[in-house]
Amino acid sequence: MADATGLAEKIKRAALEAQGASRPVRLCFGEVISEEPLKINVEQKMILGEAQLLLSRNVTDYVISAEVDWETGEQGGGAGETACERHSHRISGQKQIMIHNALKPGDEVILIRQQEGQKFLVLDRMGGKP
Repeated sequence: MADATGLAEKIKRAALEAQGASRPVRLCFGEVISEEPLKINVEQKMILGEAQLLLSRNVTDYVISAEVDWETGEQGGGAGETACERHSHRISGQKQIMIHNALKPGDEVILIRQQEGQKFLVLDRMGGKP
């Protein structure tokens, strides 16, 4: 029985060593230090450039299509011209909306290191900053 226990321990140790050697995916934290070109300082150990970064939609500008239905408040003014009388506008239907979400210097980000450590996915910003 002692041989079986020793063998089981050796198998466990070998499995842990193999996992460590493969450098599995790892969560990291960083701070954006440059917007153009994009550079991120990861855990104050290394600076990553654009070639090493994969950006999720959470950290990029993008356009979405949204259904809108609203009416503007009444506006008026001017020198009594017809175009300046009180009026409102109805806005409805599908509209394209730009979401400005690109990274800025000082943003704190969450990154996932790809297995083997060659690329980093910038997943999202840390909470607390708009």
